[in-house]
Amino acid sequence: MTDVVGKLWGYASTLRHDGVDYGDYIEQLTYLLFLKMADEQELRLPGKTDWPHLRRQSGMELIETYENALRTLGKQPGILGDIFSGSQNRLANPAALSRLIKVIDETDWTSLDVDVKAAAFEGLLEKSAAEGKKGAGQYFTPRPLIRSMVRLMRPDPRTNRQLTISDPACGTGGFLVAAYEWLKDQTGGALDRATAKRVKTATYYGHELVARPRRLALMNLYLHQVEPHITLGNSIEEAPTDRRFDVVLTNPPFGNRGANNIPVREDFTVETSNKQLNFLQHVLTILKPGGRAAVVVPDNVLFADKAGEVFKILMEDADVHTVLRCPRGTFNPYTPGTKTNVIFFTKGRPTSRVWLYDARANVPSITKRSRPLTDAHFAEFERCYGSDPHGQSPRSETDSPEGRWRAFGIEQVKKADYKLDSYAFKWMRDEETDELEDAPEPGDLIADALTELKLAVGHIAALQKLFGDEGARA
Repeated sequence: MTDVVGKLWGYASTLRHDGVDYGDYIEQLTYLLFLKMADEQELRLPGKTDWPHLRRQSGMELIETYENALRTLGKQPGILGDIFSGSQNRLANPAALSRLIKVIDETDWTSLDVDVKAAAFEGLLEKSAAEGKKGAGQYFTPRPLIRSMVRLMRPDPRTNRQLTISDPACGTGGFLVAAYEWLKDQTGGALDRATAKRVKTATYYGHELVARPRRLALMNLYLHQVEPHITLGNSIEEAPTDRRFDVVLTNPPFGNRGANNIPVREDFTVETSNKQLNFLQHVLTILKPGGRAAVVVPDNVLFADKAGEVFKILMEDADVHTVLRCPRGTFNPYTPGTKTNVIFFTKGRPTSRVWLYDARANVPSITKRSRPLTDAHFAEFERCYGSDPHGQSPRSETDSPEGRWRAFGIEQVKKADYKLDSYAFKWMRDEETDELEDAPEPGDLIADALTELKLAVGHIAALQKLFGDEGARA
């Protein structure tokens, strides 16, 4: 995949001289990759829109054929129409389009990886980010972390005829694809006819703010012969539908950009402009009673302004049974320096205790090449978590020989004002230090500092009120 991405990126740089920017190039690449992979998998497409027909064309006939194919596919009913809706050709030079088709045609994409288009897209965005194009990280969650979360949540449609799985910030569909791949591994691809139909058409749901990654998510699942329901829009600004889900797996976008607005939602008990806190409230809303969720959040969400209020509500309405502290650099190279956690909870019963697993202390920072993130980073945590997706397996602090696994009762959480990042919950001495190159963005550091300052001001105001009241009584 590295060689393929390098080849595709080299061609992207060439096209820059023709006025084609990286975003447009990547979008055209997704259309052509889809047509090539559909041909490899012998998926039937409408006449004269398939890869063999496109490959035979040249000159202006190639441009006309490609544009006609995009228009025709965009008018198809169902998921094909959703994938190609509004698609346009941005490669006006027939020689450039012909060369790109030749580059794509040299690779048997289906044999490379189950999520090959997202991996190619991820690699190209990584290179784009390295050249100063920020924001690539909002579309991706590292695959080892996704796989671990899916294994623990066990999203098995065979256990429940109405089981549905959702990602309200689905990006390119990594969680949904991984959930389907997990099911295939569990069943060997053998499902009875009724279950297979339900899995294909009525199990996987998503919501995404940006059109390009949504298109990729639709393509990825369609090439897995799954027809997901992925809508375009803002999950936390829009009122949710009446549909509720059994399993939610999601990684809401990090950062503070665009977080100045407070959503007007009747189901949001706590009013805040913090996007990640609002996503937690949103996930709580869209879960069915008894439904389970695994949500990725950055560290600052655990101590942000209003964090205590949101977690208090969350722990009253759901069992926040497990928190994983991810290794440093888990999201390298997209958001270097951002420390992350995964919060696991089940809706419908209050929290009595929280189990924390520290996969960060004394673990060397993750890097893209020399120390990449692997499934092994989460192996012990998965053993400690147990086989029950609701976190109810028998657990013991001795399950982690290094002492990374510890339980805290709800009274301890209350004493810390529901702030799970306080020193009360950091029992391991961390000898590791962050590398300078992994330092957070200055804007994020300033935002975090302002948040902590607001918290301090709030505590001072509370003390002033307390002593003022006592003085008045005296």
